Amino acid sequence: MARGESILITGVAGFIGAAVARALMERGQSVLGIDNLNDYYSVALKQSRLAELERDHGIRLRFCQLDFSDPETLNSTLNSEDISSIIHLGAQAGVRYSLDNPNAYVASNLAGHVNLLELARARNVRHMLYASSSSVYGANTKLPFSVDDSVDHPVSLYAATKRANELMSETYAHLFAIPLTGLRFFTVYGPWGRPDMAMWKFVERIFSDRPIDIYNHGHMQRDFTYIDDIVAGVLACLDRPPRNDGSLKPGGGRKPHAIYNIGNNRPEPLMRLIEVIEEACCRKARYNFMDMQPGDVPATYADISALARDTGYAPTTPIEVGVPRFVDWYRRYHAM
Repeated sequence: MARGESILITGVAGFIGAAVARALMERGQSVLGIDNLNDYYSVALKQSRLAELERDHGIRLRFCQLDFSDPETLNSTLNSEDISSIIHLGAQAGVRYSLDNPNAYVASNLAGHVNLLELARARNVRHMLYASSSSVYGANTKLPFSVDDSVDHPVSLYAATKRANELMSETYAHLFAIPLTGLRFFTVYGPWGRPDMAMWKFVERIFSDRPIDIYNHGHMQRDFTYIDDIVAGVLACLDRPPRNDGSLKPGGGRKPHAIYNIGNNRPEPLMRLIEVIEEACCRKARYNFMDMQPGDVPATYADISALARDTGYAPTTPIEVGVPRFVDWYRRYHAM
């Protein structure tokens, strides 16, 4: 790839990272992608995402395998790169895994986030967009979740690290006038999704005729958001960096730092999702009802009014459309 101005994407081999990279390259922009390709889930799946990006858009993609929690490696590797903006999506994901391996979250989500903020500061980037999470709302019972709600009581270490990212970003925006946008992602699904997410697990178990684990005895709701809608929202935010106008605004604190919910604005009962999956698979599932997992919450529901107001964001994909697309992709990927 000819060296020139690029958008840096961390976690480029991840589900959302690869989809955002594709969309950027399809509109003619160059992407510098980094990922450590860890084994939290299938490395082969991550490599397949990268291979597809290379096949379709190799001329606009440069990939570096590195761990951004190591500041010396990050800075030395990217020293000669011309970076215009940063989309920081890389992180140690998973609420339940944070119960078993907390140090991974401290390294990637805390130290790693500071390293990217420092990179943004040193390079004077136009805009840094970063991934937060709906998990920051903890056991909030007020629905829908609003960016104005209190987020001071996380119920998992993963959520605590994401809230810490928001607070550190607020500080850097205030001190150094770096335009920063945090996106609180709600449950994302679609082709090339993650094997540790419920959608993939349910489909995998239905096709292998194993019972699916249903937590809280099915009394769960999730704001399921299709990947194409997420990508549209990410790009809309990237193109509209917040300005340092010195005022306090709902959901953003003191500019140039904005925080938005990005979801479907339509919570679905878990049992309804399973019905749609069964229809797409043309098979009935066997159920294994279980108690609530530690660190989990019974319902998520995104108030996306701030994002819609500022960017025109409008998700269009219901689960009745998105789930069959995922199942079709799953069949192809597994040569079914």
